[in-house]
Amino acid sequence: MARVLVVGAGLTGSACAALLPRGRTRVWDKARGAGGRLSTSRRAGCTADLGAQYFTLETGLYEELLSHGILEPLRAPVEGMVVKEGTRNYVAPQGSSSVVKYFLKKSDANVFFEHHVTQICLRDGKWEVSRKTGSPEQFDIVILTMPVPQILQLQGDIANSKFIPQNCRYLT
Repeated sequence: MARVLVVGAGLTGSACAALLPRGRTRVWDKARGAGGRLSTSRRAGCTADLGAQYFTLETGLYEELLSHGILEPLRAPVEGMVVKEGTRNYVAPQGSSSVVKYFLKKSDANVFFEHHVTQICLRDGKWEVSRKTGSPEQFDIVILTMPVPQILQLQGDIANSKFIPQNCRYLT
């Protein structure tokens, strides 16, 4: 069974981890907690979403989130919101990061925070991933879900534009 690393514990990384087979997946994120661009601040009994304040859905892909109470219909207007026909808007009552946390829990992946990836190199058919602190680890598959500017800062084989392995797929 392949050992998989998902770099980034935001919405894309957490949803990706939830879709992968259980047991051999790790998620690393440089932050102190989950959320990425869907971070939620909680202070003095108040909750403030620092990323998305609502979600617009065009399909039934989020039925699971609705059925578990992670999302609920948006009932108040939002200044400047453009409403498209056939879409519905939802909010996360526990904060937008609760969507990310739901997917991470569902994934059953080993999640590690404060793991800032700095270099990725191919060594004997495995991806060796280094971080700011700690020893490098090897994985069969590495999935990068962090923003492109952060990917461009990585060192190692991934930084060499001439290095494109046959089994590598790029998602846009």
